[in-house]
Order: sequence, then C-alpha cells, then structure tokens
Amino acid sequence: MPIRPPGVTRALLCLEAPLSTTPSSAPLRRTPFFEFHVAAGGRMIDFGGWELPVQYAGLTAEHKTVRSAVGLFDVSHMGEIRVRGAKALDAVRHLVANDVAIVDGQAQYSPMCYENGGIVDDLIVYRITEDNLLICVNAANREKDFAWMVENNPLKGEVEFTDEGDQWAQVAIQGRHAEATLQKLTGVDLSAIKYYWHAAGTVAGVEGCIIARTGYTGEDGFEVFLPVAGAAAIWPAVVAAGAEYGLTPIGLGARDTLRLEAKMCLYGNDIDATTTPLEAGIAWAVKLKRPFFIGRDAMLAQRAAGVPRRLVCLTVEGRIARHGHTLLSDGAVVGVVTSGTKAPWVDANIALGYVPDALSAPGTRLQVDVRGKLADAVVVKGPFYKRA
Repeated sequence: MPIRPPGVTRALLCLEAPLSTTPSSAPLRRTPFFEFHVAAGGRMIDFGGWELPVQYAGLTAEHKTVRSAVGLFDVSHMGEIRVRGAKALDAVRHLVANDVAIVDGQAQYSPMCYENGGIVDDLIVYRITEDNLLICVNAANREKDFAWMVENNPLKGEVEFTDEGDQWAQVAIQGRHAEATLQKLTGVDLSAIKYYWHAAGTVAGVEGCIIARTGYTGEDGFEVFLPVAGAAAIWPAVVAAGAEYGLTPIGLGARDTLRLEAKMCLYGNDIDATTTPLEAGIAWAVKLKRPFFIGRDAMLAQRAAGVPRRLVCLTVEGRIARHGHTLLSDGAVVGVVTSGTKAPWVDANIALGYVPDALSAPGTRLQVDVRGKLADAVVVKGPFYKRA
C-alpha cells in the first residue's frame, strides 16, 4: 500500500500520477534527486510507482514560499516523447486540438482527444526545429499517450515517435525570483525567453538542457529538461543559487494546491476521457476552424447542440470540498467536485466542479455534500489567484 505521511490526504496526492492501490513487488522508481529529498527531510510516498516527496517543511509553508519567493520542484516523473521527421508538425497537428502554429524555440499547450472529444491528455509541444519536436505528457499517461500517438500517426514511415521518458530528468523553478536564481547557473539570457518559449543551453555544468519558461503554479518560472546523466548536479546548485531569495524544495502537495489556485486542470481529476475541452474551459486551446484533428467533429457537434456542462470555480463556506463530493441545487444533485482544498495563499476553501451550463454563471449559489453535511458554495470567476 502507498506510504501516506500523517496529515496528508488522498486529495493532495493525485497530481499527474495515481497512487498505487494494490501491493506490488516492483521496486519504486527514483529520480536523480532522491538522496537530496531524503537529506532535506522530504516525506516520501509511492506516487504512481515513483518515490517522491509530498512535502518537506509543510504544505502551507511551501505553497507560500512559491507565491512570495521561489521554490524548486522535482518533476522528473513527467513523460517526454520525441517526434522526428520532415512532416513532424503535420503528424502532431493531426493528433492535438491546438494548431501548433509555433516557430523554433516556441512551445504550446494543447489537449489531445479521442474521436468522441474526450481528452486523452493535456500536454505541451516544444518545437526544437521543424522536424524535431519534444512533447511533455503527464506522468500517469506516458505509456497510454505514446501508444495512442504511434497508433494514430498519420504519417507512418515518414514521422517517428520515440518515448524518451527514461532519458530526461526535469526540475521546475517557480516564483518571482526564479529568473534571478536560474540565471546564476546558465549563460543563456533568461530575460530573452518569453512565456511559453524555450532555449537550449548548459545549466550548472550540465550540457544539453532545454530551458522552458513554463510552469504549473500560476507563477513565473522555468521548467528545465536535463539529460539524466549528470542531472543530479543541478539540485544542490539551484538550492545554493536560490538561498539568498529564500528558495526551498517544494513537494507534490503544494504543487497541487498552487495549480488549483491558478485554475490549472489536473488530468484524472478535472479532465479525462469523459470530459471535452469545451466542457473543461480550455476551448482556447482548441482550434475548431482547422480542417481536421482527432475529436474535431465531435466537438463541433457538441458546440452546435450546446455544451451541456461546465467546469466552474467554487468557493465553499465552512468546509473543505474534495474530489468526488456531489454538488446540489435546491436539494437535487447537479454535479460533482473534481478538485478541492483550503487554499493557503487566497485563504479560502476553493474547488473546481462540473455543473450544468445553466448553473455555471458566477454568483450561482449551490451546496456541496461534504461527507453527509451540506456546505454552501458559490460559483466565482476564475482563476482564484492571478499573478500581479
């Protein structure tokens, strides 16, 4: 069974990978930074087959450090898929809902959908060159995503998909002092990297890195892809570089609360094979005017018929809503909570949940069934937190 530290709830341990629910004889996988997590007092858990820290000093303190200063995350469990070939862009455009109208050094967020419009995964496409793309996928979906891409590759023999997940480690440096911290360790001019752009470079002596101005916290920051060989040198170097700014390592628990305050969807909670991007509020990452991509026809039909439900932001009075709790209106069940927590920075009980379109307007009053007790809730305009 998974190792669950005292005071850590299941709701905080769902970020990008499921907790194991059945005993397994397979050893837990460790990232190149495992020893540093243990030395820093990280509370290690079985996180989808990886031994990763859920927290160090405490979730609330870590959350506030990222909002006010800078934090360091180990996200090496994420998956990386390489796409190569003269028509690599065409192949990826067939698979994802966004237009991938990006140039060398640019990145783009996109859902990838089934034919019925349900979401296979949400991912980021990094364009290295026209014939060389790197796609970062959610950890729990790595094998599924790779198999889907290979099976639905429209240009077999011309474009090749390769699972490179074992070749990369990854760290995220997030917060208002992220640029100043990382700049000490690289000759790449970080100020020249715009949001959702990236550059190749050496970081703390490790060559062959990809430095991307992306993140999953609602703060400015970087995600650095590192060749596994030599990657371990990065962790102590970043810790030392960020010391003057109050940098601390951040666990998976705070990563979840940070993304929820910023209304960033979590696959397996807020989006999955049963939800469409139109329902989930990420239609901005779907380009339905394109001639074709998998799931387009289903989403066009849904839009024409009227999107039946919407993912909304909720504030909850008096109690903390969690994933799976039911939403009610006038005593009738109308929806379900997908994510919920006590948000450390905005100091409120917040949640995401699906409700009928007619109940999705800000100001709509609802109730949440929290373990048999009803709590009042109100739909609010998201996100709960937006960087100033």
